[in-house]
Amino acid sequence: MLSETSTATVRATLPAVGAAIGDIADLFYRKLFEAHPELLRDLFNRGNQASGTQRRALAGSIAAFATQLVENPGTRPDVMLNRIAHKHASLGITAPQYAVVHTHLLAAVAEVLGDAVTPEVAAAWDEVYWLMANALIALEERLYAQQDVTAGDVWREWTVTSRVEDTEDVATFRVTPADGAPAPAFRPGQYVSVQVELPDGAHQIRQYSLTGSTRSTTRSFSVKRVRGEAGPEGEVSAHLHERLRPGDRLRVSAPYGDLVLDGSDAPLLLASAGIGCTPILSMLEHLAEEGHGSPVTVVHGDRSPADHALRADHEALTGRLPGAVSHFWYENPEPAPSGGSTDRTGRVDLSDVAVAPGTRAYLCGPLPFMRAVRSQLLGKGVAPADIHYEVFGPDLWLAQD
Repeated sequence: MLSETSTATVRATLPAVGAAIGDIADLFYRKLFEAHPELLRDLFNRGNQASGTQRRALAGSIAAFATQLVENPGTRPDVMLNRIAHKHASLGITAPQYAVVHTHLLAAVAEVLGDAVTPEVAAAWDEVYWLMANALIALEERLYAQQDVTAGDVWREWTVTSRVEDTEDVATFRVTPADGAPAPAFRPGQYVSVQVELPDGAHQIRQYSLTGSTRSTTRSFSVKRVRGEAGPEGEVSAHLHERLRPGDRLRVSAPYGDLVLDGSDAPLLLASAGIGCTPILSMLEHLAEEGHGSPVTVVHGDRSPADHALRADHEALTGRLPGAVSHFWYENPEPAPSGGSTDRTGRVDLSDVAVAPGTRAYLCGPLPFMRAVRSQLLGKGVAPADIHYEVFGPDLWLAQD
């Protein structure tokens, strides 16, 4: 909890900090990478840095955390903190790295706001930072312990056993631990980090959702190649598509992620768009194996049936659940491989889709898609607390709010 003195100072300065938080984030990253270029080379996503999405996500999380402290002093934004902690744990973030961030972040605040940063203001925002940082450090320590790994050492060597071309832009890789030891357990919906060495010597990291059964001795993940249409070409996805073949080795982290089923018998709605179907497929596989009997509504939106990665699995797994129904929307409809009668034209529209009382929803896909689906679900009476989401890449939901 923020001290009474700091609460008053943060409340008074939050509008000024909030208005400048984008400039602060820009300057922070510039200072950080000038002092520690290895962080940009081997830890931070260079694509997200080039597009600015990581900076906007950082700004949004800091502003949201500070706002929560002053408006609801008895609570913490644990959902946000958990999401960040899982992402950090998959990267192997260590406690000393928070001190490095502190140095450059507070320096950026002081430089952007100038004389407005009095000693009292600096002390108050220092308190905000360490409340957030220490909360994340504690969460991450627990996550490391659960996977029996240590901070900074979450990696294992894995061998690629097969590769399947699902669509023109999506390939699925199956991997197994290179040392022959059992694969670590994961929960449906979780992801792993994959680290590759690029031609310039950088060791870049990306997260990919695990698909397939949690009972399998192998693990699988699907990679969509990021084309340079609306931003930078995806250097890791391109590397994996062009170079990774059976027999090759990868450095893969322990599994993490907070978008997981809670084990209840409540009706479910599993909504995805594009490659966001991957965590949903893992959930469907688990539900089928467990004999889930409550209603399950499967919703997916894509450009066309040909672009719908793992469509056959999407249909087959839904068909294994006695109380499940699927609805697929395509912006550019064309004859589908199955000729499925539930295919629809356009973007996802739940207006005539039945949503059972007490439904719990899990969403994954582009942010505009998830915002639209969430709004429709709220209109159908789904409780806000029962709508969960996963963002591939920096979480810009908070930044846009």
